Amino acid sequence: MGRKVHPLGFRLGVIEQHRSRWFAEGHEYTKLLEEDRQIRKLVQDNLPDAAISKVEIERFPPNQVRVTVHSAKPGIIIGRKGATVNALRNDLQKMTNKRVKLDIAEIEKPELDAKLVAESIADQLERRISQKRAMKQAMLRAMRAGAKGCMIRCGGRLSGAEMARVETVREGQVPRHTLRAEIDFAREEALTTFGRIGIKVWIFKGQRLPGADNSAA
Repeated sequence: MGRKVHPLGFRLGVIEQHRSRWFAEGHEYTKLLEEDRQIRKLVQDNLPDAAISKVEIERFPPNQVRVTVHSAKPGIIIGRKGATVNALRNDLQKMTNKRVKLDIAEIEKPELDAKLVAESIADQLERRISQKRAMKQAMLRAMRAGAKGCMIRCGGRLSGAEMARVETVREGQVPRHTLRAEIDFAREEALTTFGRIGIKVWIFKGQRLPGADNSAA
């Protein structure tokens, strides 16, 4: 009881791949791991309104870093005549002292991206919209966009209640124990006047055979 496995980590090496792809040993590993964290933080802090889902990092010898930003609003990242993306690339190169190649990947269906769905629900809860309405509408949008199943869970002092509780909405199937099931998962927190409300989103996109194309939109 109470033992939970992250749906993405559970499928690594089967149908999912790591968000950071490089090899290092000893102190170099610790240094590069912290650098990855700083790269992701810099991208998120500089572009809070760009609907960024994930940031993938690859490293190539001798000192080259390839950063791929998956966003539902690539126009915000690129900016007018590429000014924003060039400024972001320069900031990353100054921070890492390495040559950075910055790629922007567009998310064609944000309704099927668990990270963006969770952020949308958190934003609505912070604006005092009912959690039942926010969860239900997000689930319906995901199902209309082509999801095979969706589950959303909110926990905390919902609606300002004295005692914290958990509410869950679910539609379709979400086979969390099936390795070939492509499940997108994300967690987010909403900072309300009554305290933090945790949000978890599972979106089942269908079956995918091991060895198939693992590139996500």
